[in-house]
Amino acid sequence: MEEEEARTWVAETFDVPRETLVRLNAFLDLIRAENEHQNLVSKASLDQLWSRHIADSAQLLRFTPSPTASWLDLGSGSGFPGLVVAALHQGPVTLVEERRLRVEFLQRAADLLGVQVEILGTKAERVPPRPFDVISARAFAPLPRLLDLATGFSTTKSLWVLPKGRNAQSELEALDPSWQGDFRLEQSVTDPEARIIVATGVRRGKRP
Repeated sequence: MEEEEARTWVAETFDVPRETLVRLNAFLDLIRAENEHQNLVSKASLDQLWSRHIADSAQLLRFTPSPTASWLDLGSGSGFPGLVVAALHQGPVTLVEERRLRVEFLQRAADLLGVQVEILGTKAERVPPRPFDVISARAFAPLPRLLDLATGFSTTKSLWVLPKGRNAQSELEALDPSWQGDFRLEQSVTDPEARIIVATGVRRGKRP
């Protein structure tokens, strides 16, 4: 997906107001500037921020059960997908990021985007358990570790949307069978070879 195609896809798919598109562009300018001081994104992706990061994050909203669903993003890093979700989604969004410089960046970026988000500057395992409607994580942890860390935020109705790139199928096939739930693979809009793990009813059963 080329940059203009990605920008158009996001704008049309989610009916994004012009003001929000302007703010998203300003957010990307902030990333380019901050990337000189901390490694927010790979330098190779700086010319493909709409396709590699904005559209790649926004596509997760295709699976949300409700426009007002509560959303938890683990390991938010440079704001993908969490801040993009917050800019396009009506429901409350919580970001979890343990690195201090990243937390400071997320707050500046949220202010620039004009979104109200809860930013928790700590490790995921230190966040007190509470339920969320949607749980996402991008390049955060291997699937078994991610499920272990996040089950305290999940109910039987919670939706997990986990972009796992080209390793999605192998990670899912390698998952311990004691993990139960409805797991499926959805194709990424931005990369025909990448997949997103979408799951509901996730729970740890008895080990065989």
